Amino acid sequence: MKKLAKIELYQFLLENGKTTPFLPLYFETFGQSLGSAPVVVVNHALTGNSTVTGEKGWWNELIGIGKVIDLEHYTVIAFNIPGNGYDGILGNLISNYQDFTVRDIARMFWQGLHELRVQEVFAIIGGSLGGAIAWEMAVLQPTSIQYLIPIATDWKATDWVIANVHVQEQILQHSTQPIQDARQHAMLLYRTPMSINARFKRAVVFPGVFAVERWLSNHGEKLRDRFRLSAYRLMNHLLKTHDITRQRGTFAEVIQSIQASIHVVGVDSDLFFTAVENRQTVQDAQGFHAQIQYYEIQSPHGHDAFFIEFDQLISFLQPVFHTHKQLHYVNIQN
Repeated sequence: MKKLAKIELYQFLLENGKTTPFLPLYFETFGQSLGSAPVVVVNHALTGNSTVTGEKGWWNELIGIGKVIDLEHYTVIAFNIPGNGYDGILGNLISNYQDFTVRDIARMFWQGLHELRVQEVFAIIGGSLGGAIAWEMAVLQPTSIQYLIPIATDWKATDWVIANVHVQEQILQHSTQPIQDARQHAMLLYRTPMSINARFKRAVVFPGVFAVERWLSNHGEKLRDRFRLSAYRLMNHLLKTHDITRQRGTFAEVIQSIQASIHVVGVDSDLFFTAVENRQTVQDAQGFHAQIQYYEIQSPHGHDAFFIEFDQLISFLQPVFHTHKQLHYVNIQN
């Protein structure tokens, strides 16, 4: 893992009116030095982190030298959601997770960018929870982003998302092996019956144990070994707090404020943030925002397709990043 950098946030006022005396905001940068190239902010998903490329990079297929987000032409900044535990310091975990919202995280990220003297951003991109944060960042600074690219997410948490977050919370509170069990349940949302049935075909690994059962157990054990319970609770909770219209007005009013070109990417088989909701979002927005486009990943794999169907995702992103990579430059305050 690349050495993490840190910005210290003091007396941060949360959306609910409470103040957090101190929060460390850890991040990594990749590619060109700050101030010399357009900035791309990459927001991680629920179990992700700031290592978006390089050794153990979770989006290496998209970010790197010669990749669609080309590190020869861009500066990539990736923040860790405070409390995700990626810094490895137990004292930085958050116990009062229910006090935090996606909007709070978006405000923290903007404060971090301003501490780095970044006032304008070429693109903000993220999948799932990371895409929800991207939506909020765009509303908070509606004239500071050229491209908003939310993937496998939506501008709000639907009742379906809230219901599943509730079930996850119940598992995390009451299970004797909370991370493992919550992760196994989540995997059934992130994939689809078609994907799982095609992969395992009712195979048995040894008497009485199906291959699919072992696969789920392995996912649970892997997450248990690298994720803290308080971090999982925070990330899960954040998913239900997302709504760019809360205390702001109608969707039409809010979407009109965003000056960025919006590129929404859905997944046709997503069981979590459904493609139907994504299509409706774009349809509703088109009367109020001229620069919004919709792309849909075709995949049997469901929500996790944005980690799998890289060729399709690259084809959607290429017009943004390759056409414009030498034409746009970020403004840095002196």
